[in-house]
Order: sequence, then structure tokens, then C-alpha cells
Amino acid sequence: MVGKCLSAPSADRKTSFVRESLRNMEIGTSRREFLRDLGLSAAALPFVLNLPSLGFANQQTRKQRLVVMFSPNGIVPKTFWPDEEGEQFTLKESLSPLEPFRNRTLVLKGVCDKVRGDGDNHMRGIGCLLTGIELFPGNIQGGSDTPAGWSSGHSIDQEIRNYLQRSPATRTRFGSLEFGVMVPDRADTWTRMVYSGPNKPIAPVDDPYQMFHKLYGRAKNQESLKSVLDELQTDLKNVSGRLNSDDRRLLEEHATFVREMENELRSAGDLTIGHAVPELEANVKEENDNMPKISKMQIDLMVNSFVADFTRVATLQYTNSVGGAKMKWVDVEEGHHELSHKPDNDQPAQDKLTRINKWFCEQLTYLTKRLAETPEPGGGGSLLDNTLIVWTNELGQGNSHTLDNIPFVLVGNGLDFKMGRSLNFKKVPHNRLLMSLAHGMGHRIERFGNPDYCGGGPLTELT
Repeated sequence: MVGKCLSAPSADRKTSFVRESLRNMEIGTSRREFLRDLGLSAAALPFVLNLPSLGFANQQTRKQRLVVMFSPNGIVPKTFWPDEEGEQFTLKESLSPLEPFRNRTLVLKGVCDKVRGDGDNHMRGIGCLLTGIELFPGNIQGGSDTPAGWSSGHSIDQEIRNYLQRSPATRTRFGSLEFGVMVPDRADTWTRMVYSGPNKPIAPVDDPYQMFHKLYGRAKNQESLKSVLDELQTDLKNVSGRLNSDDRRLLEEHATFVREMENELRSAGDLTIGHAVPELEANVKEENDNMPKISKMQIDLMVNSFVADFTRVATLQYTNSVGGAKMKWVDVEEGHHELSHKPDNDQPAQDKLTRINKWFCEQLTYLTKRLAETPEPGGGGSLLDNTLIVWTNELGQGNSHTLDNIPFVLVGNGLDFKMGRSLNFKKVPHNRLLMSLAHGMGHRIERFGNPDYCGGGPLTELT
């Protein structure tokens, strides 16, 4: 069983982090004394070091970021894939929310998960999605007659995280952050897509309150909630007089965000976010219906973690493979997985599945919009100019459980791919796309996952 992070770093760990950050930044004695005299907290330090007014930010190094967003159970091909290839393409209903960002969108059809071995397609779909390698044999029984265990390799987000953490110029406080929305409170192959190594799944944090205190606070639970603002605002006031007007505005926005998020979490009060799949646990207060709110809160937290340079790699996992959320807010009463098994000629089911995937696309669009409207601290343009979002799924289509045509929709300009296109590949292994993500981040790996599926190297068509 993989546990979730239950508390923020201890005081000793905060002190160690401050010392390590100063060493890694290789700042002079006067700067060390400056920060020591201020007594900055670990929550404030990365943000303050990101402000050019103080002369600590490395303005020569571009901050590239990668986000992987997951939603389950496949898509409806006829309402998802564009008919056209190239730059002149039309976004169909499932992808229509992305229209304002069509010139920053890259739709990839024909990318296939060719990894086989133990487990059913739902299990291999999510367990091999970011790892590109087989699952270990195990005792988790799926829909096939072959049980399986965890992945036998690490995921591409962690490969990139480790690469960035090796250099003082790109190292961040957390390295990576794993966000979740309604992920089941259990550990099995269907609920984990991120792996730090073989047999080492990483649980996403799907409680915004918990993620908030991972980033900023020290309280361990809602009952012992204490304001983190006193410490943080003291830190920010100590440096505000040394900043220019633009940096002072960023500082004020950062403090305002923390205050508003804390107030929202306080007002949530008895919001409980434990859940079962596919049916909700008895006597738990309508967690399913809180999914849109939780999604927005998690996205806001992620964007702010980028502003503060807490991380440059993040994942956002909605439910799980075989996820059974009931999306009543788009007039769908049935569970998502149940609907995904309906045949193609069941038009009402196809319409509902299209609405579900359109809602997921709306979450992607909200994240894109937030990144686009947020200036890049210490640099030109917006966060979106330096961030690539990859939206994907464990299946190409739910009722066939196919691992062909896994949906990959890329948004943003963080990896300098040629965006604003619809591409149709001839069943290329998705390992090559994973390699392309690493190369786009400056990590020139020659293979990733199972080397049998790495022939041809990264997808040159992306650039």
C-alpha cells in the first residue's frame, strides 16, 4: 500500500532545504547573509529567489515545465479526432473547448501503447502509459485471466524530474508534484500512473487541503488548521521594500492567492474527499458532486506552484483507470466506466461519453487559460509559453479496450514543438513520444521503457 503525504516538511527539513538551496544557487556571502537575516521560510524561499529585483533569479535559463493530465476509459473517436491533418483542422465536440488555443494545440492520432504482458488493458493502459514498459507479474486480478502487479520501470515525468533536479539551475523544492481529483483511496495498478522506479508507484494527492499544506503549511489535518499567512506574509513584507513595482505586484498576488485559498478551504469545513470506486462509500457526503470544485482548486494550486517555482514537473490525474464517476453536472447519471462499455450504436451513451470528455477538455482549457494569463516571473511572456500540457488516457476507446490510437493532446509552447496542427501517425509506439518529451526538456535520452519500442527515436514530426 502506498500512502499519501500527510504533512509538510519538518522544521529541520525546512532548514536543510534553505541551506541546500543557498549552496546550489552558489550565491555570494552577502546574499547568504541577506537571506539568513530575513529568516525566510521554505514556502517563501523559492518564490523570493524567483524575483529578478533581488538579483538571485537566473534570467539566462528558461524555466521549462511539463504537465501530464490523465482521464480514463477512452474516448468517442467520431467526436474526438479531427478529420483533417496539418494546420487546417477543425476541433470536434470533445475538443471544442480548446478552440481559443487551437494555434497552441497539437492533436496526435496513431500513437499506440504496444506494451503487452501481464494484466488487462485497463491495467497496462495506465501502468505502462508513462513508463513504456511491462507490468511485473502479481496477484491483482483484472478483466483478463492474467493478474499483474506494479510497473517494472519508472515514469517519464520522474525521469525528467530527476534530470532537472541534478542541476542547481533547474532544481526546485519539490522536483515534481502529483495532483489528483477523486482518485480512489486505495493502491492498486488501476489507480497509479506515476512511478519513481520499478515497483515504486507514487500516490497523487487528491485533497486540495492536503496539497495546500504540502506547499505552504504545517498543519496535519483540518481540525488543527492554523494560518500559514502570518509566517509567509512576514517573509514577503521583509523583502517588499527591495523590489521594483512589477515584482512587488507579483508578491502581493502571491499573498492574495494564499489568503483566498485558505479561506476557501476553511469554508469547505466538513468537505470529505475519501471515495470508493466504482460506487461511493456509504454515509460519505456527496464527494462525487464536489469533483468540479476540487478540479478547479487543484489547478489553481498547480499554477501557483509554477509561479513560486516549487516544481517544473506535475501530473494531474482524474479518477483512475476504470473510473466510475457520475458526472451529474453534465446531465450524466450513469457511472463513466459503465457508459464506456456501451456499443457504438448506442447513441445516447455516445452522446453522454462525448459530454464527459468535453468536460475533461474544459478542465484542460481552464488550466491552459490560467497559464496563459499568468506572466512568467522574471521573464517574458506567460507561463503557457514555457509549459507543455499533455492530456492522455489509458485506452483508445472504452468498449473495445484498444491500446491503439491512445489520445494524446498537447497544449502550450514549453517544449518548442510546432503547435497548431493535427497529426496522424501510422501506429507508432508511444515510447517514442515519451522520448520526445524528454528531448524537448533538454534531456537527450536514447531509449525509454522497453527498448524494443524505441526504434526511430523521438518523433521528429513534432518539431
